[in-house]
Amino acid sequence: MTEVNTVNATAAALLGLLHAGPMTGGQLVSSAGERYGTFFSVTRSQVYRELPVLAEAGLLRLGSQGPRASQQYVLTPAGRRAFKAWLNAVEGADQLRSPFILRLLHAGSLTVRQRRALVARGREDYTGRLTRAEEAAKYADSSLSATPYARAVAEFAVAHNRAVLTLLDTLSTD
Repeated sequence: MTEVNTVNATAAALLGLLHAGPMTGGQLVSSAGERYGTFFSVTRSQVYRELPVLAEAGLLRLGSQGPRASQQYVLTPAGRRAFKAWLNAVEGADQLRSPFILRLLHAGSLTVRQRRALVARGREDYTGRLTRAEEAAKYADSSLSATPYARAVAEFAVAHNRAVLTLLDTLSTD
């Protein structure tokens, strides 16, 4: 098995989740949504594409097989090292990738009715996201195992969702 020194962000997200213990692909999808959903999306197809690659590279090993042929994955020592190497890697600046903001940028191509619907859907979505982010922030503040980093990320998620709602409040849909 060859050890991989660098992994992509999606693989790193999975390796990070597996520090909590063995998980199936479905559990990883669910955990990623709960833990990262406010700032980093991980799709089901990404999870199931990455798992065999990580296992082949020796960063994961197969664990117990569960009901309905679900397969657990276990983090290996090489996986822990690859994750730590990813954490320590120096990369360029983050890039915001928001299909919704991209739609807003080009909303002038829509009819007034379509723009109103876009803004209304965005407001509804980001209001829900803000509620979930605020709940996560409360948990981060009250959890005995919460780190200052977890609290800061939770506060960032709240601020980000508030910023998008503020943006929507400034838009005229006429």
